[in-house]
Amino acid sequence: MDPAQEVWAAGVTYLRSRTAREQESQTADVYARVYNAERPEIFFKAAGWRVVGPNAPIRVRGDSGWNVPEPEMTLVINRFGEIVGFCAGNDVSSRAIEGENPLYLPQAKVYDGSCALGPGIELAPADALRDLPIHLSIARGGMQAFVGDTRTSQMARTLEELVACLMMELAFPRGVFLMTGTGIIPPEDFSMLPGDLVRVSVAEHTLENPVA
Repeated sequence: MDPAQEVWAAGVTYLRSRTAREQESQTADVYARVYNAERPEIFFKAAGWRVVGPNAPIRVRGDSGWNVPEPEMTLVINRFGEIVGFCAGNDVSSRAIEGENPLYLPQAKVYDGSCALGPGIELAPADALRDLPIHLSIARGGMQAFVGDTRTSQMARTLEELVACLMMELAFPRGVFLMTGTGIIPPEDFSMLPGDLVRVSVAEHTLENPVA
């Protein structure tokens, strides 16, 4: 990945994500308003040099006791704002920190080892991405600790809507990656641990990372 490229992300794009955020947050109505609002939630996730690829370690924050992977289809967008393909992505997040206060979102989402992409890019138009399967599995000690599935067709917003909002006042001369939100949320009593192995599959592409 070009170190100068950026990764951005959209949040609360699936109903399951809105429900989970409401359950974890002390200001739950914020997420209901975002889910139904005209303007989507868009935030900066990582600079290209901070992104890890397949088989590289992701991390949990040392100051958070509740940490989860977020499996997401990640759009590949050229400098003209056109969707040209996709890859698998893991938007690793601290639910404890975000749940305490929505203004802590950057600390919950942006830190070393919190963004993984790969294993490659599949070139495809937006129309081909509207109903792709997304799968998450987490192995712990050689046993399956969590598994979940969703489809991109469950998103409440269109891909074009997310891209248009991102590109509205920002230029990306080298293109940009946009994570499109997650529809798979582990239960409240689950948190990633060092040694876990996280697999995110989007269509035929599987991204695998150990937790450091």
